[in-house]
Amino acid sequence: MKLTRLVGSCDEGECPTLYLTDRGTLAVQGEHVTEHGLRLPAHEKLVEIPVELIRKAIRDNLI
Repeated sequence: MKLTRLVGSCDEGECPTLYLTDRGTLAVQGEHVTEHGLRLPAHEKLVEIPVELIRKAIRDNLI
């Protein structure tokens, strides 16, 4: 899968970041949420990102 960085909360690569994939989907880098009470399939993870990351991507016409 090819990832194109759209927007992040820092330039270091270790912060919440939103990526566009070559599959036409979005990939999200964020903090792994463990205490959520949901039943997630083994192949899925829940991550947390700042709402401002999505707002910036939309404002900048990235998505």
